[in-house]
Amino acid sequence: MSHSAPEPEPRHRRRRALHPLVLPAAAGLVAASVLSLSTTDALSAFTAQITDSVSTAGAGTLQMTETQSVGGTTTTCTSTDGGSVATNSATCSTINSYGGTTTLVPGESSTSSVTLSNTGTHAATSFTLEPGACSQSGAVTGSATDLCNKLLLSVDKTVGGTTTNLVNQVSLDAFRTAYRTGGTSGPLSLGSVAAGDSRTFTFTVTLPAGTGNTYQGLTATQGLTWLFTAGS
Repeated sequence: MSHSAPEPEPRHRRRRALHPLVLPAAAGLVAASVLSLSTTDALSAFTAQITDSVSTAGAGTLQMTETQSVGGTTTTCTSTDGGSVATNSATCSTINSYGGTTTLVPGESSTSSVTLSNTGTHAATSFTLEPGACSQSGAVTGSATDLCNKLLLSVDKTVGGTTTNLVNQVSLDAFRTAYRTGGTSGPLSLGSVAAGDSRTFTFTVTLPAGTGNTYQGLTATQGLTWLFTAGS
């Protein structure tokens, strides 16, 4: 029996065998499309935004003004009279806290008031008064050398209509000893002063009864330093 030769494989089958070479490219196109859609979705979102364009900070000011009214005339000194706020320290020779009376007789007193104001923009968290050294001068018949230990001083503070006694009948020398820096009490503490607020201080100087002729014509002089402090 004779056998016929096998029939050759159809040509179309051979062409189908080549089709898988195209599939990876098609799959890549699909994957790329999916990735593109996913990325676009991830970048889309709701947003809300505010930009503060005027955020600022700066330093306040601390300035002192002293006033005294005598006979209808008001005298003013400020802490910037010494030049500017850069130094903020001045010497005032036109205000006499003790009144300047040089005609006292034994048993007589003189009273004078000054007002200290915070004219800056920040509160003074500390306010102090420090007396300087007392010195005497002048002589008509007076030969005494201790007028600073003879004259007696009282100091009152008035705030909002309320008056408080701070110093009561101490000699000018004793006032200096107690309230100088390094003294028994340190500078006299006067509390705090808010921006725009003021404090009035009344000084009463007394020449004690029984003071003898050796004190005639003598004058005592004592400087006073007022100090506002804020910050550290």
